[in-house]
Amino acid sequence: MDKAILTCALNGVLTNPKQHPVPVTPEEMAASARDAYNAGASIVHIHFRRQEPGMGHFPSWDPDVAAAASDAIRDACPGIIVNQTTGVIDEDVSGPVACLERIKPEIAACNAGSLNYLKLKKDGTWAWPPMVFLNSVEKVQKMIDAMDATNTIPEMECFDVGIVRSVGLYLKAGMAKEMHYNFVMGVASGMPCDPDLLELLMKYKGSDAHWQATLIGREEIWETHQKAADLGGMLRTGVEDTFYLPNGDKTTGNGQLIEALAQCARNSGREVASPAEAREMLGFN
Repeated sequence: MDKAILTCALNGVLTNPKQHPVPVTPEEMAASARDAYNAGASIVHIHFRRQEPGMGHFPSWDPDVAAAASDAIRDACPGIIVNQTTGVIDEDVSGPVACLERIKPEIAACNAGSLNYLKLKKDGTWAWPPMVFLNSVEKVQKMIDAMDATNTIPEMECFDVGIVRSVGLYLKAGMAKEMHYNFVMGVASGMPCDPDLLELLMKYKGSDAHWQATLIGREEIWETHQKAADLGGMLRTGVEDTFYLPNGDKTTGNGQLIEALAQCARNSGREVASPAEAREMLGFN
């Protein structure tokens, strides 16, 4: 089986850095990325946060912020592959496109379909007002076109099985020459973190496409991480996706999570790919 390519989901969006070990400044992001890199990560998936005091739990689409963060990470982690977020709720993609044009990441996440984005509190009330995460085909095409212009591979974020199948239609329609799949599992109104479901999804992705699973939750997600390793996928974790280690302890940061992910690969008899090996496997060299 191929070596395992590990992605660190470095920081995510909105999580309060005062409550969780989430890096916000370029210096913090570089240090956390270095911990993950030393533990085996060859890709880092990054969001950008506002840099004003007390505003680090809000997203930023300032290209200067994006450049400072990506430059610091690339300096700290030689050869690392940068995967940029592009997620926005509405149809205006100007912010993500400006950041793509500035930092030219090798990969960028592309939300591949719309979803009723819902979550309940324990008392049965909504955690936030019910909302639609709108990703029309027109919006998806705009993002793909921007990625094509920066020689960036789209990583298609799939929140349900219908979106997985839509990516196959996008490919047949010629919307992009290549797409990676990211099966997002654990959003309350999307696909659950279920190892049996993950195995079933192998039937519906492009046969030769690179894929990984984003698994959101607590220690229960690690069974599905192991299934992803067993199935030969790329592997991803980080404080964007979870704060919990397989034993239920809360992580101190991204390095510990990537160490646990590397162990999943080893449990499957797979070695962990270096950044140079990952670049060759993904066609970046």
